[in-house]
Amino acid sequence: MTIGCRQSNSKKLNSPKNIQDGISVSNLPEAGMQEAVIGEIIDSISTGFFPNRHSLLIYKNDKLVSENYFTGQDYNWGRDIGIVKHSDTVLHDMRSVSKSVVSACIGIAIAQGKIKGVDQPIFDFFEDYSQFKNEGRDELTIKHLLTMTSGLEWNEEVPYDNPLNSEIQMDESGDGVGFVLSRMLTAIPGTEWKYNGGTTEVLATIIKRVTGMNVHEYAKEYIFEPLGIVKSEWTNSTGTNNPAAASGLRLTSRGMLKFGILYHNGGEWEDKQIVPKEWVNESLKSSIARSDGGGYGYQFWVFNYTIQGKTLTIPAAVGNGDQRIFFDKINNLLVVTTAGNYNIWDIENNASAILKKIYESFDLSKP
Repeated sequence: MTIGCRQSNSKKLNSPKNIQDGISVSNLPEAGMQEAVIGEIIDSISTGFFPNRHSLLIYKNDKLVSENYFTGQDYNWGRDIGIVKHSDTVLHDMRSVSKSVVSACIGIAIAQGKIKGVDQPIFDFFEDYSQFKNEGRDELTIKHLLTMTSGLEWNEEVPYDNPLNSEIQMDESGDGVGFVLSRMLTAIPGTEWKYNGGTTEVLATIIKRVTGMNVHEYAKEYIFEPLGIVKSEWTNSTGTNNPAAASGLRLTSRGMLKFGILYHNGGEWEDKQIVPKEWVNESLKSSIARSDGGGYGYQFWVFNYTIQGKTLTIPAAVGNGDQRIFFDKINNLLVVTTAGNYNIWDIENNASAILKKIYESFDLSKP
């Protein structure tokens, strides 16, 4: 792939900071990666070839080897906050990467015995919504919600500023759970994948009902604090005191990387098992094929890329605006990137294009 700026500028290629936050650091040459290739990517972000990119962190061979931040237009859950100089201390919208954190909370709650397992029927937690326990909805399980195979009627194909968008309708309904559970079934649960942020809202409500803590409080105690993530926000749904489970989380890019490292290491952080290993494995593998190719796990996407003549299966946490955590366990590579391209779906020079370019910096045939 030829990109917009061929000559790297070493002044823009920053070495990671060693700030004693639990993230080990190194450099590109020690990781067997070509500085010129990564420098080319950084330059092309700076010139706008990869538009409105806010951060790019590369974690290779268990160390952070490249960490760069950029200045650009940004939003906070749809509210314009202007031009932001991003850094390792600036919070950024995770958007639907929030869903992956909700999934982690469910896995932990199951390990704590507060939820029986993924096959537990969801109406076990919603007796007060029993009026919707009919017409096949009574078959819904936690796994159906995690894998977005609920079969419930839902429309997130239209933009999020369109009143026909189901997530917007849910946020404005005043009763997110009731809105979701009242949807008609258009497919047998477990048979078809359809993107549905409403089912993430239901999962977060289950967390609150079984623990007495909202999803942000629970994530802070059982994920963020163990990882040393001290800075986070979770925007509330419209007109409520409940976190917008599907899209409201804000973390720093380093906080985002820590969550990625946690899953990259099978749910373990500093010799402590935070998320069950089996849960991580199930989350990152495809449980259902997506109609547009690839697959979907437990609130994680699974992509297939052809790189250097090889097919790589890359799980990812994905957020609107081009927020990404890419996982490549085989090549011991983790890539975190944020951007401000919210509701823009046709950008060719996106996070996937950057990921493919990163692979040009090292030889896949070598371990």
